[in-house]
Amino acid sequence: MAEILQYVHKDGFFHRINPFTKIAFILVISLMCIISTSIPFLAVLVVALLVIAYASNLYKEVIQQLKLVIMMSVVFIVITIITMPNGAIIGHVIPAAVPFVGGFIPITQGAIEIGLILTLRFMVLIFAFQLFLISTQPRDLVHTLEKCRMPIDYILMFIIALRFIPTLQIEGKRIHEAQLARGYNPGTGFLGKIRSVAPIVIPLVSNALLRSNVLGLTIDMRGYRTGKRTHVRERRFLRSDYLVLTVLVFVCAGFIFLTLEQIL
Repeated sequence: MAEILQYVHKDGFFHRINPFTKIAFILVISLMCIISTSIPFLAVLVVALLVIAYASNLYKEVIQQLKLVIMMSVVFIVITIITMPNGAIIGHVIPAAVPFVGGFIPITQGAIEIGLILTLRFMVLIFAFQLFLISTQPRDLVHTLEKCRMPIDYILMFIIALRFIPTLQIEGKRIHEAQLARGYNPGTGFLGKIRSVAPIVIPLVSNALLRSNVLGLTIDMRGYRTGKRTHVRERRFLRSDYLVLTVLVFVCAGFIFLTLEQIL
């Protein structure tokens, strides 16, 4: 399985646009999905992101986390059904025909709607940020954040956190394969998966601590806090960047107009 949040070397449309444009894209999409409570609009955002991923030749990498998204979506809907009953009752988690406990935990229309809104927001944010991260090299992201006058300490923390996710995934897979090669058999089923966690987590945490020590020494040796830095590669704005920014302005203006119209 491909690593999550790992840069993918391709020559797609989203790879060629400037990181500033991608950040603007992420901000606009995130604000719209957080503010909006319209299920059709959020569904359109999900479809639009999948279309952009397909046009950028990143469709397979974006939907590789579909299993996680579906699982979290089910969790969101179940939580809203249990904790936020609102509106007309359309059923029960436990059917009314069951003796003694029948009719417990009603399934309401409002809870389903809230669950769908949370699910679609989660999908939009996951797909948007994944599309951004897998198409942007870490060095370009660092240079862009530096130009935004962000302190280098915060930039390093952000980049290291992103890089540790695929690193830990690869390391955990190697440890698991090493345990299997040594004849370790945790068993099958749910209990087997639980028993297989400890032999992986303990060496994984130990290796992560060793990597953090080496990483700190490497940062000091490269002089990240000394004076002004120059960059070998400078990203410039292209026609595609101006086109994307223009589309974002019109989309943002249309969204604000529709939102104010609904309020007034």
